[in-house]
Amino acid sequence: MMILAMMMTIAIAANAAMPPRSAMSYENARREALFLSDKMAYELGLTDAQYDAVYEINLDYLMSVTGRDDLYGSWWARRNADLRYVLTALQYDRYLTLGYFYRPLAWDAGVWRLHIYTHYTDRGRFFRARPSVYVSYRGGHNRLAAHFYADRRPLVHGTTWRDTGRGHMAPPPAHGRGHVAPPPAHGRGHVAPPPAAPGRGHAAPGPGRGRAHNTHHGRR
Repeated sequence: MMILAMMMTIAIAANAAMPPRSAMSYENARREALFLSDKMAYELGLTDAQYDAVYEINLDYLMSVTGRDDLYGSWWARRNADLRYVLTALQYDRYLTLGYFYRPLAWDAGVWRLHIYTHYTDRGRFFRARPSVYVSYRGGHNRLAAHFYADRRPLVHGTTWRDTGRGHMAPPPAHGRGHVAPPPAHGRGHVAPPPAAPGRGHAAPGPGRGRAHNTHHGRR
């Protein structure tokens, strides 16, 4: 009996160490996090540094949920808490009003479904280049006891931050580079977001990854 009990204990420990069978794989989570984050960057007007952080946060969430009961539990709460650190107050308020961003995931008969695809039906359309951390980041920030993004809170209400490259955050230039201009309205599969509040039009995009574009990324 003692040997049998020990074998059962070892088996339970081994199963506990294994990733949940229903958790989304890294490749699937990366693909879905990219599509979701790209649309968040477009609609919320994220800077490049914000875009990188939002991608990481979305990837962590998608890789952490394990089933229907886990969709809007502790990992979802952690996602929202992390997003509060990297979005401005205006961006976060806007995020809360968009259900396909705020509650992005559904579990239907054992299959993951993202609500974003009911709003953006063309799965090959992207408005931004891939985030700079797309290849290097493989998840895990949401499993730290302390919030990884706690030092990235926007410095001023309505002002976004940027990464200086030295581990410090600084406000963006006054001309607002990093905001994404909307693409032509005739693009198939695109539903344009509501017009901006009076006096807060989109700023012209800057060079590099800040410029909105329509390109088809190969899925890896």
